[in-house]
Amino acid sequence: MKISLIIPSKNESESLEKVILEAKKFNFINEIIVVVDDQADNSINEIKNFNIKLIIQKDKGYGAAVIEGFKNISNEYGCIFNADYSFDPNYLSKMIIKTNNYQFIFGSRYKIGGSSDDDTIITYIGNKIFTFLSKYFLGIMLSDVLYTYVLCHAKSFKKLKLTKHDFRLCIELPYQVKKNNYNYCDISMKERKRFSGQKKVNELRDGYLILLEIINTFFKRIKNE
Repeated sequence: MKISLIIPSKNESESLEKVILEAKKFNFINEIIVVVDDQADNSINEIKNFNIKLIIQKDKGYGAAVIEGFKNISNEYGCIFNADYSFDPNYLSKMIIKTNNYQFIFGSRYKIGGSSDDDTIITYIGNKIFTFLSKYFLGIMLSDVLYTYVLCHAKSFKKLKLTKHDFRLCIELPYQVKKNNYNYCDISMKERKRFSGQKKVNELRDGYLILLEIINTFFKRIKNE
């Protein structure tokens, strides 16, 4: 089985090369797609010496990068993968095994056996709250709804017809997976501390958008039931 890595990257010049070199050690990764939102992004300089796909996304935002990455995938399975070195590719072998029974496999820092070296107290509390709300109001049965280390069947991903171009995709993706009755599961992981630079998530602004997405999705769900 061969998989493609979809790597949204926004000025990750200090870590991206390290991420790619580590990924290339795994024979089952035969395609790496780096998605940036601007020709001037400093990530581009780090991939010139590698045989990988580079996409300049048409729409801004993390969600748009993921969606456009999957549009350009060649393999049957793709994995959303961070450019900041926080994702450990060693978990991919375990995720691949799960594809025998599941179309979507989500990583989790909060399932038994998981942990994070990159969480702050604010992100930890926020993630716990959003996971709780997503579970009890949207029916998303995941233990870490905002962790987008996701391996999935590419055709199934495309059928979801996702529209959120920012971090609201973190809610839209698992909700659409559940709504479309795809088989999914989560496995415990340890999130590594990002290699360098600043987190791209704004805890207050993006947290507010994610909360609104949960509320809006809940009322749409009620209306359609």
